[in-house]
Amino acid sequence: VQLMESGGGLVQAGGSLRLSCAASGSSNRLNFMGWYRQNPGKQRELVAGITRTGNTNYADSVKGRFTISRDNAKRTWYLQMNSLKPEDTGVYYCQARVEVITIERTSELDEWGQGTQVTVSS
Repeated sequence: VQLMESGGGLVQAGGSLRLSCAASGSSNRLNFMGWYRQNPGKQRELVAGITRTGNTNYADSVKGRFTISRDNAKRTWYLQMNSLKPEDTGVYYCQARVEVITIERTSELDEWGQGTQVTVSS
């Protein structure tokens, strides 16, 4: 599975951006789809995630401002970011937990997008 992100950019505080991540290359089931954020010298952190069944979770810092959604038919998921703050700045990566089925077993593999820069100016 290959992941292609789009939608990052520069925005003023209080503005909005929408990130998209499209999966291609295989039809393996995606059990979890997420968005992570990373800044220099810091660990990559989960911003929002959504399971195959539609359960969502958010980092406390973005609750009420960000919304994750998915379009199963398009194998695409989105992160709508509203009321952006300078501390939301970072490189955003999409992630998919892909189900891999072989004769011997069923396992999961994490795939990552290339990252897209989001910069929020004050």
